Amino acid sequence: MTYRNGNYAAFYVAEPFNASALGANATKDFCYYNMLRAWKGKDASFHFNDSHTMTYNVRDNSAWETTLKPRLRERLRGSKNIVLFLGSNTVSSRALREEIDYGINDQGLPVIVIYSEYDSKESLLVSESLKQSVKNLWNKLPIFRDSMSKVPTLHIPMKKEIIEASLKENDFMLLTKTASDFYWYKP
Repeated sequence: MTYRNGNYAAFYVAEPFNASALGANATKDFCYYNMLRAWKGKDASFHFNDSHTMTYNVRDNSAWETTLKPRLRERLRGSKNIVLFLGSNTVSSRALREEIDYGINDQGLPVIVIYSEYDSKESLLVSESLKQSVKNLWNKLPIFRDSMSKVPTLHIPMKKEIIEASLKENDFMLLTKTASDFYWYKP
């Protein structure tokens, strides 16, 4: 059995991959992922264990069926949850659909959704429920919208302290997950 200790970061990167000098760094969601990595680099106690470092890197022009897709699945099988970056720039790419479909529907991984354009708990909520503008973002990624009720999903803003606390939550780890439902961070 695989030891599942990784946080699988799922984010949109433009397809086909832009071979410019900036490459993936020109995509906002990828920049948010890099922010998690930077926080971890600055503070080793930051609770982000990057599943993307669990296997060797692949080239973005590698064959989808024989290299990229199997590598994504291998990383997901070593993960305890998915950290999904979702915002107005997110697009339902082939890779992102595969990550969410396999992660939720095959592996049953809980999802921590980080809304990149919201910076506080209050900005996500209205009357103790998620704002309609937040729910509308689910339509950017239909596989997530249609599958998320199968696993616990934690909806949080792009705020370091809340992200760190959420990554520590046992309720959103595969082996100790809570009931499938929608949750938001409550300090």
